[in-house]
Amino acid sequence: MRAIRVGEVLPELTIEVTASVIVAGAIATRDFMPVHHDRDYANAQGAPDIFMNILSDTGHTSRFLTDWAGPEAMIKRLAIRLGVPVFPGHTLTYTGEVTSVVEEADEQVVEVALRAVDELGEHVSGTAVLTLPR
Repeated sequence: MRAIRVGEVLPELTIEVTASVIVAGAIATRDFMPVHHDRDYANAQGAPDIFMNILSDTGHTSRFLTDWAGPEAMIKRLAIRLGVPVFPGHTLTYTGEVTSVVEEADEQVVEVALRAVDELGEHVSGTAVLTLPR
């Protein structure tokens, strides 16, 4: 087990967002709302293009956390808030920092503050609680 400390900065995760990334995420999460795959429909709703759904954001956020924490980590709580949209052609960059570490008998309970930004600003912000075996 490696020592995790409050203030530890997680490695950035960068995702080049394409129409395929957005559509694949919507299909994988069974979200068939047309704003996530039909540009004309999205335009008619006032959006300049299709945009990512929150279920895809949850998946990308989970990947960001487990890429850092490793395969034995368990995400116990994930609370995210959406900000600005992310459209094809944007770059989504995740950052995070450990805010709490509690040592328990057989695991560490780690809290992380995180965010993801794109060209328009903050797309996702939130916190997560993970457990890692000791």
